[in-house]
Amino acid sequence: MAEDIKNYSPEEQYELTGKLMEEVKLRRYSNQTGKSYTTIIKDFLASGKTPREFLLSYTTKSKSTMRSVYFALKFFYENVLNTKFEQKLPLARKSLKLPLVLSKEEIIKIIESTNNLKHKLVIMFLYYAGLRLDEARNLKWQDLDFDREVIHLKTAKGDKERVVFLHKRLVEVLNMFGKKETGLIFVSQRDEKYNKRTIQQIIKSSSKKAGIKKNATPHTLRHSFATHLLESGADIRYIQQLLGHKDLKTTQIYTHVANKDIKKLANLL
Repeated sequence: MAEDIKNYSPEEQYELTGKLMEEVKLRRYSNQTGKSYTTIIKDFLASGKTPREFLLSYTTKSKSTMRSVYFALKFFYENVLNTKFEQKLPLARKSLKLPLVLSKEEIIKIIESTNNLKHKLVIMFLYYAGLRLDEARNLKWQDLDFDREVIHLKTAKGDKERVVFLHKRLVEVLNMFGKKETGLIFVSQRDEKYNKRTIQQIIKSSSKKAGIKKNATPHTLRHSFATHLLESGADIRYIQQLLGHKDLKTTQIYTHVANKDIKKLANLL
């Protein structure tokens, strides 16, 4: 039974945590998911609590945290202990939180206010290709096909490769930047891959310099990419492919922020 209390010795905890990491790697989950599951299960094994008691200790946390703990426990019981996870959690549906979107004019202001060419390129890849932050960090020169004018993303979320267009404005700046044959596009002065914080700071700094009051993040540029395509009449299924969304429902959130049809309604008054 999943509700049995089991006091694991330090050696048993170490062994079970190792098995957990193996199962996570076998399923090729992201490093972030692996770290999250490992931290949660380490705490659980050391707590001496039942899954229900452990979950109850998180009731003051956010819904998102509760969901993470629940799915970590479920994964642990079913894939490490090979036991049916019997605990049920009434997981409330996530409230619909609309994404923050910048206007095209605001995007241009941010790009034009960025003097550092490498920083400018980071911003442009996030917007003109709709990349996720990690996709921009892992982007390599060999992923760019200048002849076919496409970007072949080989390190996309969930190991799902996809192809997006290589915008002409990106090509212009890349030519100024100096093209290479291989290697990461975005590296630090110490020749290391850009970390997440660096890119987040670039967006924050450039937005402030451009006089943008909205709290823009790297993902805001991706949201803006999708919304602007939708507002310009692009088919939502093409946008789904460009974003790499598995489920069309994920892409459909942009229909709530696209103002193309809202403007038409305003003209009726």
